[in-house]
Amino acid sequence: MIVLAGTIGAGKSSLAKALGEHLGTEVFYEAVDNNPVLDLYYQDPKKYAFLLQIYFLNKRFESIKMAYRADNNVLDRSIFEDELFLTLNYKNGNVTRTELDIYKELLANMLEELEGMPKKRPDLLVYIDVSFETMLSRIAQRGRSFEQIDGQPGLEMYYHQVHNEYPDWFAQYDVSPKLRIDGDHIDFVNNPTDLTAVLEQIDAELRRMDLLK
Repeated sequence: MIVLAGTIGAGKSSLAKALGEHLGTEVFYEAVDNNPVLDLYYQDPKKYAFLLQIYFLNKRFESIKMAYRADNNVLDRSIFEDELFLTLNYKNGNVTRTELDIYKELLANMLEELEGMPKKRPDLLVYIDVSFETMLSRIAQRGRSFEQIDGQPGLEMYYHQVHNEYPDWFAQYDVSPKLRIDGDHIDFVNNPTDLTAVLEQIDAELRRMDLLK
């Protein structure tokens, strides 16, 4: 099982789709489309931050359980990143300390449940590292209206915060082997040659771990 990680607009879904086709495996996508809370959160973070993260946590737990039951799956974001977002909302005053503590307890219980699954942890985490400028460009490119920063200076500040949190998160991640992809110099979203190079890089890492022949 491969999990992808990276900030908003890093290209996780694009790489997940390509990786699933390349490896001939199922892809579990982040619950963004048809999410009843996401648009509300962008309108009023203080009211909906906790509900949004509980929604995401539930969906990611469901996805990772399904992925753990079979071989060769890809997740475009995993349960291991979730706490980053709620902690950031706590720093911004959008959730209370009590809500944060309840969330952390729930997450810990869910992770304990995963220990009983046939597979204990992902085989590889692929982190897509992009600059803030690339992040904004990709967000604009995919065109979700509620994600755009035009006329929303607070949203641009939030994106800065999210972007700045990821290097430390990746450095501290120790659940599985991990691989960093330079998403600025390798434009796998728009350049087929770059996409081939990224897939070859992931293949090489899987071979190194004896997971791919």
